[in-house]
Amino acid sequence: MVTTTPHGDLQQPGRLQLAAKRRIGLIVALSMAAGLLAAVVLVAVPLIPTEHIVAGVLLGFALGWALLAILSVRLSDQPQRWAAAPAVFMTVVGLASLSGSAAVHNLLGWVWPPVLLALVVWMFVRARRQLISRSARWMVYPVLAVLAISSVGGGYETVHEALDARAYPMPGQLIDVGGHRLHLHCTGSGSPTVVLEPGGGASSSDLGWIAPAVARDTRVCVYDRAGRGWSDATNGSQDGVHIAADLHTLLDRAHVPGPYVLAGHSFGGLYVLNFAAQFPDQVAGLVLLDSTAPKPGPAVPPDPKSYDGIGRGSALISSLAHIGVGRLVAQGSYATLPPRSRDEARANSSTNAHLNSFFEEFFAYADLAMRQASSLTDLNGKPLIVVTADEESTDPQWQAKQDHLATLSTNNLHRHAKATHDSLIDDEADSAAASQAVRDVVAAVRTGHPLS
Repeated sequence: MVTTTPHGDLQQPGRLQLAAKRRIGLIVALSMAAGLLAAVVLVAVPLIPTEHIVAGVLLGFALGWALLAILSVRLSDQPQRWAAAPAVFMTVVGLASLSGSAAVHNLLGWVWPPVLLALVVWMFVRARRQLISRSARWMVYPVLAVLAISSVGGGYETVHEALDARAYPMPGQLIDVGGHRLHLHCTGSGSPTVVLEPGGGASSSDLGWIAPAVARDTRVCVYDRAGRGWSDATNGSQDGVHIAADLHTLLDRAHVPGPYVLAGHSFGGLYVLNFAAQFPDQVAGLVLLDSTAPKPGPAVPPDPKSYDGIGRGSALISSLAHIGVGRLVAQGSYATLPPRSRDEARANSSTNAHLNSFFEEFFAYADLAMRQASSLTDLNGKPLIVVTADEESTDPQWQAKQDHLATLSTNNLHRHAKATHDSLIDDEADSAAASQAVRDVVAAVRTGHPLS
């Protein structure tokens, strides 16, 4: 007996099976898209604090997996109940990551990678068995591949961070400067004390050639700005004025007497200029090492909405450090530093906190820091040496800007080094020009004689 529809069409099993395949394929596509959209919304809209941006991503994708489980049961003949497992896993990990406890985050770092990897293998088997539609399976497989890579990367990063903590213990001390602690390391002896300010995105380890060279003549202190090296991260503003204030508090609470000779490289030059503007009595002399030039104009803080967007974007990109991306990038950097400094710099620059502070420094506060630095107009005859790296300079106005920096003091020298912007700091031979400039300012402060 043949069954027909009211229009006389045969109800063919092949057509029903094709319709079922198409329906489950549509459900998979809509569920994955919904998860991605939810993750984007939770990242973009300030429903979740910026420092917990990863939780938003996980909760968004958890929704996508939950939809796949629910819709496939209710609307298709191919129920994918296994999709509830990743939904539960991502929800639990996402909620746990909202905790402010360092112990919870440390435990989570060890637990989630192996659990996720085992879950992905199980999900692959279930999807292969229960998704009849080949196109639906190939929509799921790339997602599973990304999860598998993330789990391996996450385990790699957790293990290496633990090894780094043992291999590179913090030199010096951590000082509370008001809500967060900054790392300070002083070596050598003598007066005046030299304070070295690393450049943009850099840490104290980047000064591995200069600090020991200067320490042979006087006391020298290096430190890490918030989120860098061994210093704590902070949610507070990190523009030039706040960084200079943090440094002043750090030196005061560490009982490092001034006045100081401040030496700043690149963006670090902006911060020592800000320090000199705010605390002129604490400055004995300055050294600007291929310094970023101040920008004239009013120092207007960033728009809160714009800043929040930049902060959330920075936090999202920086979160890739949790799966080892930052570590892979860092392995190709710092090769010309002394071995110990090189390894410390690679380890410290791989972390989520470092990457987040790096992105915020350039994208949220760069313009403000340059305008704030322009408030310093006169060093009142204190010794100032400007060192300009002449190799690979691409800005035709760079020379003029460096010349203008030298006019901040009537007691100045403007030297040119056969070095690049980076090699002036991280190359053994090229950094000699930077070290010599610092020593010359120290000598001028000690003797009271003009620079010559």
